[in-house]
Amino acid sequence: MSNTEDVMDINNMPILLRRRIEAMLLKHVLEVISERSGREEAEAVIGESCSRSAIEQGQQLAEALGRTPGFKDFQEILPAWTREDALTIEQLGTTEETMAFNVTRCRYSEMYREMGLGDIGHLLSCNRDGDFCIGYNPNMELTRTQTLMKGASHCDFRYRMKTEES
Repeated sequence: MSNTEDVMDINNMPILLRRRIEAMLLKHVLEVISERSGREEAEAVIGESCSRSAIEQGQQLAEALGRTPGFKDFQEILPAWTREDALTIEQLGTTEETMAFNVTRCRYSEMYREMGLGDIGHLLSCNRDGDFCIGYNPNMELTRTQTLMKGASHCDFRYRMKTEES
């Protein structure tokens, strides 16, 4: 099996399951690095690793599309994140310049809490959301002021295309 086929198999896996498998391993990585270098360093390593993974995933999806993705393309890949009721999304609108929605239920957050990883769930999932754009389309930018992971009533996802002035 080639590297491309490996990536395709992983990308066909429900993301909720993929994040559970990753978290099972990263829990031990967190413990080992914490013991050796302290909790702050452990969280920094986990955060950077997840960020790099998100950027790479964005690049892979953009390359598979074969052109610079826009918000209509992004809208079409959202079902991968919501698969198996992983997220409950309230759509607020998508245009060529913006995409907005609220997440009112997040099974990723619930899963991390059940695994005893709620305190780093933002590193494992939430922080990926903006980083994904770096690889997918660096002109896309996420603004989010709250998350379910941090105890809010919903996550407010507000994406926009950067303009030359911004």
